[in-house]
Amino acid sequence: MFYSYELEAPASTDEGAKKAIDMSMSAGIIHQVDVLFPDTADHEIAVQVFDRNLQLWPSNRDAKIRGDATVVSFRDFYEMTGANNILTAKAWRLVTGAAVTVFIHVGVLPRSVLQPFSLAELLRAVQAR
Repeated sequence: MFYSYELEAPASTDEGAKKAIDMSMSAGIIHQVDVLFPDTADHEIAVQVFDRNLQLWPSNRDAKIRGDATVVSFRDFYEMTGANNILTAKAWRLVTGAAVTVFIHVGVLPRSVLQPFSLAELLRAVQAR
């Protein structure tokens, strides 16, 4: 499954005025994340993604994903359960300017697709040889 979200970074420079969206997904493993910055972002748009109060991306706390006319793309292996399948993305401007929309794309697949054999199954197969 592939999810796409739009998040507008408001014109305000106040970090306390972050714009947030909830990104609801199916249960599964997040294996791919892309954050697309338009050419008007000028590295002045900050983006963070959270699972409740845990900052997931970027992984170093209080850091921000930034870019200009680029896609920040990375692989991950983060499990979403049926009871916990909503992440929150936040964006804001670092300097005064027009509002800018960034795009967040998330790939989610079932564990059985990404990891078709469990460790126990692999060990049984090795022992059977």
